[in-house]
Amino acid sequence: MEYKQLSLEWKADDSGTIEGYGSVYGNKDLGGDIVVAGAFTDSLATGRKIKMLSQHDPHAVIGVWDELADDGKGLRVKGRILTQVQAGKDAYELVKAGAMDGLSIGYRTLRAKDSNGARMIEKADLWEVSLVTFPMNEMTRIDAVKAADLTERDFERVLTRDAGLSRSIAQRLMAGGYDAIKAMRDAGDGSDELAALLKARFTL
Repeated sequence: MEYKQLSLEWKADDSGTIEGYGSVYGNKDLGGDIVVAGAFTDSLATGRKIKMLSQHDPHAVIGVWDELADDGKGLRVKGRILTQVQAGKDAYELVKAGAMDGLSIGYRTLRAKDSNGARMIEKADLWEVSLVTFPMNEMTRIDAVKAADLTERDFERVLTRDAGLSRSIAQRLMAGGYDAIKAMRDAGDGSDELAALLKARFTL
């Protein structure tokens, strides 16, 4: 069994539901591997139940993966952390706080080739997807956390840490929404950061 740790690009809500990409294709990770598009298609077609674990510990089942898809971007996963059990509750609180933000897949390589110093994983047999502490692949990041008990300070932290906004722009966005950001542009109130933000994220 091999393990491939990735930063998790996901969304989580107050029920413990999470979704995102557990593997992004075509990206060389810190171990020198590149997962090729379609690597998991045959494995997923078997209908095997892929386990959701914490830190690859088979005794720490923390939820269930309800949906897994091998799409053009990567391995898309959606599941539920079971907060009714202590291990799941602990894991979810760590995820929500940003203390644990990675996924790691447990798999067997069935077909691979070397290319320019990288191992191209063309076919893999997927067994489990774990929530982990340390990521290996820097391509994906947590992009949203949605929870009924998310505080204003938590939301500001998501905007600044994960969305890359400055604190001032995050506060304007929280206070007045999209219209506040447009008003900043129209009034010439802002910096190069705001201009870059609008260009990258919005069509006005």
